[in-house]
Amino acid sequence: MTMVRLSELPMGQQGIIEDVDAEEHFRQRLQALGFRVGKEVRPIRQALFGGPLQVRVGSVNIMLRRNDAALIHVWAEG
Repeated sequence: MTMVRLSELPMGQQGIIEDVDAEEHFRQRLQALGFRVGKEVRPIRQALFGGPLQVRVGSVNIMLRRNDAALIHVWAEG
């Protein structure tokens, strides 16, 4: 397994959240949305021209800006 940023994880590939490298206030917001260490996460769809990513965390789909997704480090097979 290798560690990558969520923004770099290929579409449809599952990863396990290892760390959220954000300021405390934003980290708490992400945790409230389900982005917690040890949770499975999977990018589902990406918008054109570097737009937001649709990400599935557990059974919930969430849209994240690409720069916010880059703050989430995940373990991925590969």
